[in-house]
Amino acid sequence: MEEAYCHRRSFALRCSDVDFKDEIKLSALLSFTQEAASSSADELGFGYEALKRDGRGFIIASTYGEIYRRAKFGETLTVETWPLPPRHVIFDRDYRVLDEKGERIAALSSRWCLVDLARFAMLTPDKLGEVHARCPYRAEKTVETPNGKIPKIGDMGREMYRMRVGNSHCDHYLHANNARYPDFFADCFSEEELAHRAVRAFRIVYVKQAREGDELSLLRKDGKGESFLEARAGGETLTQFHVMFQGGATS
Repeated sequence: MEEAYCHRRSFALRCSDVDFKDEIKLSALLSFTQEAASSSADELGFGYEALKRDGRGFIIASTYGEIYRRAKFGETLTVETWPLPPRHVIFDRDYRVLDEKGERIAALSSRWCLVDLARFAMLTPDKLGEVHARCPYRAEKTVETPNGKIPKIGDMGREMYRMRVGNSHCDHYLHANNARYPDFFADCFSEEELAHRAVRAFRIVYVKQAREGDELSLLRKDGKGESFLEARAGGETLTQFHVMFQGGATS
């Protein structure tokens, strides 16, 4: 029997990848999964450069992740990833993150859309042509994404700070890269608040792009063992973040 497709890529945890507790930052975790997704897509024939020639690209819509252990500075992690069978205009991709012993420390699932970059219209899988027809999609899930939407915090959130999106936050699509947002949201908490708490799960939804020059307002609403956060521009919600903690209370 032919082995199911799985792309593997390893990453060493550097100083810039860890927080004040020497534990992997969520931004680093999303950066690793993004890089693994990118090299997997290259391998399968629908990577950035291949799609760019036709004026197309993949844009991430959301990510859900569960953290089983926070890796430490100096460790080397391996990300395993594969694309799941697409559903109309939705392209799901799952990830398993392993430590040097081969033990699972995290599992993530991301949702992507293929878009025409000129019109920013969503495209169906058949627009990929032959690479879609021969793609070794794999139905196995590493983690089950919660049903339903992240509740909006409305007027119940408190503004934690404001920031301006700079060119260093942006990627080749000229908007703030998805892996930058966990740092934006992490800065809504103090070191004291996070000292005795660890993230056990998180969900981030990218509603609309933030571009250079946009002024973001970061808002936070706390619940029991969880927090809901939003990045807004001009009163419009651009990104939602739901983080669930183990240890310590947030409300």
